[in-house]
Amino acid sequence: MPDPIRVRFAPSPTGYLHVGGARTALFNWLMARQSGGVFVLRIEDTDRERSTDASTETILEGMSWLGLTWNEGPFFQSEGLPRHTAEAQRLLAEDSAYRCFCTAEELDAKRQAAGVEYRYDRKCRAIARAESDVRAEAGAPFTVRFRVPEGATEWTDQVYGAIRFDNDSIEDFIILRTDGTPIYNMAVVSDDIDMRITHVVRGEDHVANTPKQILLYRALGAAVPEFAHLPMILGSDGRKLSKRHGATAVGDYAKLGILPETLVNFLALLGWNPGDDRELMTADEMTELFSVERINKKSAVFDMEKLHWMNGQYLAKKSAAELLPIVGPLLTEAGLMTADEVEERRDYVLHLIDLLKVRSRSTLEIPQQARVYLADELEYDADATAKHWKDPETSARLSVVRDALDAVEAWEPAAIEAALRAAAVTAGVGFGKVAQPLRIALTGSAASPGIDQVGVLLGRERTLARIDAARERLALSGAQ
Repeated sequence: MPDPIRVRFAPSPTGYLHVGGARTALFNWLMARQSGGVFVLRIEDTDRERSTDASTETILEGMSWLGLTWNEGPFFQSEGLPRHTAEAQRLLAEDSAYRCFCTAEELDAKRQAAGVEYRYDRKCRAIARAESDVRAEAGAPFTVRFRVPEGATEWTDQVYGAIRFDNDSIEDFIILRTDGTPIYNMAVVSDDIDMRITHVVRGEDHVANTPKQILLYRALGAAVPEFAHLPMILGSDGRKLSKRHGATAVGDYAKLGILPETLVNFLALLGWNPGDDRELMTADEMTELFSVERINKKSAVFDMEKLHWMNGQYLAKKSAAELLPIVGPLLTEAGLMTADEVEERRDYVLHLIDLLKVRSRSTLEIPQQARVYLADELEYDADATAKHWKDPETSARLSVVRDALDAVEAWEPAAIEAALRAAAVTAGVGFGKVAQPLRIALTGSAASPGIDQVGVLLGRERTLARIDAARERLALSGAQ
């Protein structure tokens, strides 16, 4: 039996978990889940100046919120520094690397003279080993550079197919700094070997690092993993996704009222397709359908409108009880109910959520809609009143409706609807001629859930009070 697939997600804790990183984590997670493999989380914290504990915590929270649980880790790259250094020293001892005594000033001068096409001229490559040892023992500062061999480095990328780099285009890159700490490519390869990573799935911005890493694997006598590079994520304007397109951090989407399962589903479709036209999928369905072969080469477009549509679909499918832990605190934050009231009136709040979720595209929209039912003051939409209260008979019809509702014995949807239909007959008009003016009287808007449901949520007393307030407003405006 072959060894299980081992993949890793290796974010740098120098900021938040952005959506590109989250998609990379998701694809690795799906690959491991589908194959019965191992998903490793490694925090690449060797950038001492920029790495922070707060960023690490944000990354871990974002992963957990999305449900992307890891099998091993989190490991911290900084813990492997002794191994990274030892393996770089081994390459030096085996003549796969050499000391470079060029100063930063010398290199900067050469770089400025050569321009953007500058590559290290391998000046120190020709220094004899004995001379190099003497200079190092004398205290001369040096970096360690990898000795890039002649020929070409190529691999079959699982997304982009055959990729080839002429080694002449790869400079003898540094693997150890003058202070003896490893450069990124050295540390990554050392860690991936140590963690027995079999497949490296990451963004296409790493393609240029891959030939260097392949050369290091081979020099260290290790098996080269399979590589799959993911296409970029673009904004709707065709430019690389950034803050100018809105939220880019996973945590921001939670604050915008996006459900974690929505974002996972949405991210999965950024560059991958399940083989058919389905769009809404559970994590189990995505796991079953996922394959690297279905990852597109073309860059994906992050469509906020599509994300909100998808979130609305997920909200509609969730039970009110599932949404209560999210919506309850939002009602409290909005000043509509205290936490105790949410608990005491649990059945009412569940009914409210059930009614409003189908008209919402984010969890934030539920308390916005709930304000109509929970706040004392009501704001009237000017366009709605202008359209549906312009008939001079509006106030009289609302009076008939009030009398009919006041006589309802059991305050429940069926009885409320029956009373309203009877009121329409009494007023000698169609049902819409009483329902729509009433809807505005009760909610301030021309759009709402069924008017019978609205009445139940408001309760008899508040329903009648709002009809009275509407008639007073109509009287003040001169309508009869």
